[in-house]
Amino acid sequence: MNVKLLRVVVVPLLFSLFFIIINSNGGVCSVENSRPRPNVVNIGAIFSFGTITGRVAKIAMNAAIEDVNSDPNLGGSSKLNLSIHDSNYSGFLGIIGGLQYMESDTVAIIGPQVSGMAHILSHLANELHVPMLSFTASDPSLSSLQYPYFIQTAPNDLFQMTAIADMISYFGYREVVALYTDDDQSRGPITALGDKLADRRCKISYKAVLSPEALATDGEITRELVKVSLMESRVIIVHAYAIIGLKVFEIARKLRMMEQGYVWIATPWLSTVLDSTPVSKEASKSIQGVLTLRIHTQDSERKKAFLTRWNKLSNGSIGLNSYGLYAYDTVYMIANAVNQFFNQGGRISFSNDSNLNGLGGGALNLGALSMFDGGEQLRDNILRTNMTGLTGNISFGSDKSIRSPAYDILNVIGKDFNQIGYWSNHSGLSVLPPEILYAKAPNRSSSNQHLSSVVWPGQTRVKPRGWVFPHNGRRLRIGVPDRVSYKAFVSVDESTNKIEGYCIDVFLDAIKLLPYPVPHDFILFGDKHKNPSYTELVNMITSNVFDAAVGDIAIVTNRTKIVDFTQPYIESGLVVVAPVRKIKYSAWAFMMPFSPLMWVVTWAFFLIIGVVVWILEHRVNDEFRGPPKKQFITILWFGFSTMFFAHRENTTSTLGRMVLIIWLFVVLIITSSYTASLTSILTVQQLAPSITGIESLITSNDLIGYQVGSFAENYLMEELNIAKSRLVALGSPEEYADALSKQRVAAVVDERPYVDLFLSENCMFQIVGREFTKSGWGFAFPRDSPLAMDMSTAILTLSENGELQKIREKWLTARSCGLPSFEDSEQLQLKSFWGLFLICGVACIFALLIYFCSILKKFKRYFLHQSEPHQIQSTSRSIKLQRFLSFVDEKEEHSKNKLKRKHMESRSRDTTAEESQSQRCELESQNGNTYFH
Repeated sequence: MNVKLLRVVVVPLLFSLFFIIINSNGGVCSVENSRPRPNVVNIGAIFSFGTITGRVAKIAMNAAIEDVNSDPNLGGSSKLNLSIHDSNYSGFLGIIGGLQYMESDTVAIIGPQVSGMAHILSHLANELHVPMLSFTASDPSLSSLQYPYFIQTAPNDLFQMTAIADMISYFGYREVVALYTDDDQSRGPITALGDKLADRRCKISYKAVLSPEALATDGEITRELVKVSLMESRVIIVHAYAIIGLKVFEIARKLRMMEQGYVWIATPWLSTVLDSTPVSKEASKSIQGVLTLRIHTQDSERKKAFLTRWNKLSNGSIGLNSYGLYAYDTVYMIANAVNQFFNQGGRISFSNDSNLNGLGGGALNLGALSMFDGGEQLRDNILRTNMTGLTGNISFGSDKSIRSPAYDILNVIGKDFNQIGYWSNHSGLSVLPPEILYAKAPNRSSSNQHLSSVVWPGQTRVKPRGWVFPHNGRRLRIGVPDRVSYKAFVSVDESTNKIEGYCIDVFLDAIKLLPYPVPHDFILFGDKHKNPSYTELVNMITSNVFDAAVGDIAIVTNRTKIVDFTQPYIESGLVVVAPVRKIKYSAWAFMMPFSPLMWVVTWAFFLIIGVVVWILEHRVNDEFRGPPKKQFITILWFGFSTMFFAHRENTTSTLGRMVLIIWLFVVLIITSSYTASLTSILTVQQLAPSITGIESLITSNDLIGYQVGSFAENYLMEELNIAKSRLVALGSPEEYADALSKQRVAAVVDERPYVDLFLSENCMFQIVGREFTKSGWGFAFPRDSPLAMDMSTAILTLSENGELQKIREKWLTARSCGLPSFEDSEQLQLKSFWGLFLICGVACIFALLIYFCSILKKFKRYFLHQSEPHQIQSTSRSIKLQRFLSFVDEKEEHSKNKLKRKHMESRSRDTTAEESQSQRCELESQNGNTYFH
């Protein structure tokens, strides 16, 4: 008995003491690091295995467990044990499954499948430190810091909704209808979609909400779709479970909502159905032209091998989809993290949660729930994952979201689908795979967004407009200003109460060009005593009193911030109208066409031309010779007579003719301009205002009139800083004329179309200065209203086909006073003619240079022949200059004759000298002969 006790108790105790002694110097640590791994590591999975995603995930997870356990580099002596819990479409059963796992030493849980269960179970995971990994519970809020132990291993719905918002913006739509189930799986993503659309100036115009999960009936879906069909937007986003989504499309087809004009976008549930299950013929007909997304997975040899292996794994019962690939990779994430956990010396142990003390009684036995001591370390290992799986490169960002989220964009055609592009968080929409774009810098500019051609519902490639006028029975409420003046623009026929005018005709003609009817009612806005405030009229659109505003509404900055305007249908701008006084002309009125400087330069050039031509003609033309007095008169006469082309003297030199031709061209231009200006001055009633434009109004202290209700008041005060005390409100053209005539105001500031009508009947006033603002009139609609864009197109069509001009001639053509503006009466300035004078001056200088070069050459030759060789060096400069001037003054013919006589005399002298020399030689020869004899 004692021996047995010794063997059982003492011997093991001695062995333990022996090992402790041996490892006393740091040996404890090595014991910890070399702890044997457990044979089994338990992980759990919570899914509804009757769903497509659940069935595919089950097969993929089991395949991953098999591969992990057969890989000695991962598990070692430990094997992963996957326990599967079927929630059977029940949130309650899913929660129960989570509780069961957390009381059975489970280190990680894959799932749950839906976001509603994930929100609840995440609180348990936080408390018990059990990491939860899900690739289907993709509510964006689950990635928040509130749930540190919940990890989404596939892109969450925030990225999915960003992709849809980018598609909506790319196709140019502004409003969408969101059709979704009323549960946690859908509410969060639809909220995210609304935020992303708002960032792109788009919005969800209507939310069609269906009963949660699979509880929606055909009747409920039909009622919601009928409501949607009466809406303005024709762009519909379907975010639901597969069984509900397919039913929505089947009923929509029966309601003729799958035809031309509609745009349908389905979230990834539809691509999951198309990838995994055969679709019936009726269902296929119901989804033609639908756009859908699919989580993008990178192509690789490993992925291809798994696709080949899938038929064997599934026995051909179901096709593989993206969620199956993510299910496989999620298991591998856990396996890698557990292996790293053991390599770090981790030990799988569980302890009681102090917060659960005292809750062990009862049937629930909550005290059995235990905390995973290594849960935080395992979670951190999962978040540090950096591996390549079936889906591509896998890693997490600082916000626990999967890095590099991307989606395939599919277009359902026939029994299959066509991939029209990709979306990535890196570069947005593209026809290139995201892997290629990751090597480049991010570029989200609109010019870099591309998708291939789409076949839309109704088998058309023409992009639908995306909206129609709503068929809900409510007519468009259009606010119209009830004017008391300038009724040519907008007025009410007292006999018929019909609203008419220029603006109304433009609107009605534009409406006729729209490809759809726009039932509307005109509603007058005003008190019939004064013109209404147009700013208030525009504000009533934002307060939903009116659906639009039609009239003479100026497009100004403050208004464009709250409403959308159409293309301007008439140009406008603020101008100044002022009273004018008649000019009393003096006897010197004929001098008015030219400025003083222009007169001086013109007269100077007449004199210069006379002098230049005289110089060029003096030596060769007898008409430019004679006594000095005669020559001086000739210069004056010739120069000024060219003004009337009355010069009698003929020019004979080439240079003189060249200068004269250029000058006569200049004279022609100057005399024509002078005649036109003088005719205007003397034959048209010329008026000169005391105000010259807005600048003189600003610097003065005079009172300024403006039209009641116009934006001119705010513009003058806020933009030009004119005191309100200087502004006088005027309500009609008659008040304009009275105030200007009696000098109660120095000028009136108003928009150009009103002023043109006013001046057509009030000829004693005129526009002074230029328009100091540039704008136009347009029709106002609520922000992002598609009707504004279509109306703009219609207005441009009216302008191009001439109808807009015909409407203007019908209402706005009136008698014109023919008053020239003050600017037209300004004198002609030298700056308008300096180019002509420059050309003429250059021609004169060029001719004189050539002339004097020729004269100097001739004089040199003449001087050499006229002087004896010994006299050339001794002649003084004054004598040379005197001879040069005499040469220049001398007629060229005389100079030539003198030179010719000089040549003849020289030759005569040479001949005489030669004869004398010959005679002397003969005489000497004779004398020599006599001597010899």
